[in-house]
Amino acid sequence: MKKKQIAITLGVMCFILTMSIAIQIRTVTSSNSTASQSLINNGLRDEVLRWKERYDNAYQELLESEKQLTQIREKATQNNTTANAKQEQIKENNMLLGTVEVKGGGLEIMLADNNAAATNLIDPSMVLVHYDDLLQVVNALNNAGAEAISINGQRVITTTAITCEGNVIKVNGEKISSPFTIKAIGSQGLLLGAMTMAGGYLDNLESWGVIVNVKTVDDITIEKYNGIISYKYVKNK
Repeated sequence: MKKKQIAITLGVMCFILTMSIAIQIRTVTSSNSTASQSLINNGLRDEVLRWKERYDNAYQELLESEKQLTQIREKATQNNTTANAKQEQIKENNMLLGTVEVKGGGLEIMLADNNAAATNLIDPSMVLVHYDDLLQVVNALNNAGAEAISINGQRVITTTAITCEGNVIKVNGEKISSPFTIKAIGSQGLLLGAMTMAGGYLDNLESWGVIVNVKTVDDITIEKYNGIISYKYVKNK
């Protein structure tokens, strides 16, 4: 009887010991996996930060070079009527291309997702701002004579693409999110009339539940386009 009790006790102890070892091995394996993933994430984050620093430095050098080039042009065209005219033409062309920062009076439009209303709807997407909403607003502003437009700091030029990739909206390849601030420089009367007219696109957006705010601003600053403008098919005659 005693031998049987001893055997049972030893069996229970061996089982407990085996389970403890298994749990310990699993814990160590999980810890190693977590540590490895943490090291990978830290490495990726450090690499991103290094590339961002390089980009910031390169962009700052570009700004300095552009500033020096402008100064050289202005100095070279002093007291030269023909050169001055060409310099003014270059400035005007750059404004049309969107490669320089511009200022002026115009309109500021804010569009935002209505998350509060979305919770009570069968289709919450009805009160969210979509990429095609931004396209419609930009087209309406252009038709009203806007001379410069930006969305969340991204300058809208002739080659600008406003796209949707899953739930992400991109302008000029850069991710943007709600709220969307659309700035436009032009005739305040024409722009305001076009954007606030009854039955217009903004009126419809607001009736669907999207948050809309429109105001005139006398001194708007619209950022320059920071990308590269290239043409594959257009050639000089």
